[in-house]
Amino acid sequence: MTQTPDTLLQATSPGTGDQVRIEIRASGRVDLILNRPDKHNAFNASVIADLLAGLTQLAGDDRVKLLVLRSEGRHFSAGADLEWMRAQGQASHADNLKDASELARLMESVDRFPCPVICRIQGSAFGGALGLIACCDIAIASQDSRFCLSEVKLGLAPAVISPYVNRAIGARWMRRYTLTADLFGANDALAMGLVHQVVETEALDTAVTTQVERLLLNGPQAMRTAKHLLAAIDQRPITPELTQLTTQTIADLRVSAEGQEGLTAFLNKRKPAWQGEPSA
Repeated sequence: MTQTPDTLLQATSPGTGDQVRIEIRASGRVDLILNRPDKHNAFNASVIADLLAGLTQLAGDDRVKLLVLRSEGRHFSAGADLEWMRAQGQASHADNLKDASELARLMESVDRFPCPVICRIQGSAFGGALGLIACCDIAIASQDSRFCLSEVKLGLAPAVISPYVNRAIGARWMRRYTLTADLFGANDALAMGLVHQVVETEALDTAVTTQVERLLLNGPQAMRTAKHLLAAIDQRPITPELTQLTTQTIADLRVSAEGQEGLTAFLNKRKPAWQGEPSA
């Protein structure tokens, strides 16, 4: 676990305003923060653009060992901003296609982010917010969280987010909640597999920090490689080509600097260098 305070190294915004913030810490933890609490952290085109810019920036930053996706205020996200939705209703089909493509890029960018992504969820998570949650590797929710695939109430469908949410909760639950737009709570989200852990509201930050500290015990490059491998093997049949990929992956890791350090540290009963201990 972390032995010293996790110093904030840098706080920036990837956009021109402050509706999305980035906080980079000495441990390698980085927080990507939705900061529209007065709008319940709802998305619009500029929020999506800022999130995409932040993810692109962080994906290429070697300081990043893991990402925490979170939001300020009472609610994780109310989904689409109503004013934005009203404007899109008046826009052309071509403009709507372009707009939806940017949302799809956002989901893909979270899903394929090279480092582990933890989602911290409080209050309401509606519509597209469920897509963000489903794209994260680990989702931790407060007991008071509530969720809704609300699109059909607006005459729409959760189209862009559907592959990610369906993958997380399965087709049977997806049908039930997509077609009804019913609210469901944190315990139901846990049972379905949308979130991995539910804690009391006052324990949410502690639970996230504990998960962060556990991840920081692991080899940073090993976690990156594991994420890439899991995406590559997902729903693929076990073929000679897949076997070649898996054997190549473990061989590459064993001879890598990080793999050598990890094995040596284990055999010598000391901490590996990425935990702050110098190599022997």
